[in-house]
Amino acid sequence: MSGEYTSVYPALAGERVDSFLARMSADEDEPISRSAAAKLCEDGRVTVGGKNVKKNYVLREGESVVVVRPEPLPDEVVPENIPLDVIYEDADIIVVNKPSGMVVHPAPGNMTGTLVSALLYHCGSSLSGIGGVQRPGIVHRIDKDTSGLLVVAKNDIAHRSLSEQIALHTAYRRYMALCVGSPREDAGTVDAPIGRHPVDRKRMAIVQGGREAVTHWTVAERFHGKSLIECKLETGRTHQIRVHMSSIGHPVLGDSVYGGDKCRAAKEHAKYISGQCLHAYRLELDHPRTGERMSFEAPLPENMAHLIEIFRQEQ
Repeated sequence: MSGEYTSVYPALAGERVDSFLARMSADEDEPISRSAAAKLCEDGRVTVGGKNVKKNYVLREGESVVVVRPEPLPDEVVPENIPLDVIYEDADIIVVNKPSGMVVHPAPGNMTGTLVSALLYHCGSSLSGIGGVQRPGIVHRIDKDTSGLLVVAKNDIAHRSLSEQIALHTAYRRYMALCVGSPREDAGTVDAPIGRHPVDRKRMAIVQGGREAVTHWTVAERFHGKSLIECKLETGRTHQIRVHMSSIGHPVLGDSVYGGDKCRAAKEHAKYISGQCLHAYRLELDHPRTGERMSFEAPLPENMAHLIEIFRQEQ
């Protein structure tokens, strides 16, 4: 949220600025707590209409809020010789197939073994610096236990181009998810806003006043009590597919946060499940230098492919 203008819409008019910032940043990688928002106000890092405001300033409809977060202290990220499944690489971009269980960038509790550490070893200094010390070249991310395709920028020009494509939804990923149950319809759309869960801040939820989130889904294959579903996102909110599929009664198999670990299949085949069975299998983008439309695919990870074969035999 640093440096961004945020316009106050009618439903949030009359809210204190510290509460407003906590709400608006709830589904970001680094949400602002209400106490942290208060500290930003005290430090003169929050302005409304170009003027510094205190934490208890009451917002009016249409006002613009500007937040300038302090730059994080540069923690050194150590390159690590971790094997990478490189799908494509040139002087501008590298496309990798991230395995389940790998965190994209360092964070408290996961400072080593990350994709960034592996990229620093593989690419050396040839990564965009826009993401900072801890996120060099990173323009988008997927959850630790989700596998699949990511594009990483190797210079600042590529970083800006890819970031713009992601923001405009001209670059996108398609996902395959093994889900609990089988929808009656062959396809559908979930259009429901997502924000931080009001009680459990580690979870996301469909909440009034959350950020717009749209997921299109299609049943690719049906099994007894399970289904393989393709998902295409119009937006890229944290945990979006996991929250949306759970909301229609078909959580992603193995998802312990949103109910996908409660079914019989998850318990019977636990040795093949480590987290949610969700894979970003297709990535499309325009090459940042040539403008060429490019598409990449990554096969399902072994555990998901094996589960599908088991489910087919159970029919």
